[in-house]
Amino acid sequence: MKMHIHVNQNKIRSNLKNGTTEPVITCKTYKTNEYAHRVKINGPSEVVYSPDKPLACGARVWIVADSNDVEIVE
Repeated sequence: MKMHIHVNQNKIRSNLKNGTTEPVITCKTYKTNEYAHRVKINGPSEVVYSPDKPLACGARVWIVADSNDVEIVE
């Protein structure tokens, strides 16, 4: 199963504004949506820049990896 990993800019802004440290890395599959401070990709992956076709969440740059190769560290 493929996983899309991207940085949530809205969460970064919210953390700065509110003095919080909520996770800003989003790891999405078609089934799950997990948040992390750190992610380790143990297998092949690719970085995608798609300004004309962003993800549904609005991300224009993301990493695609097999979900079995991704370890959510924190």
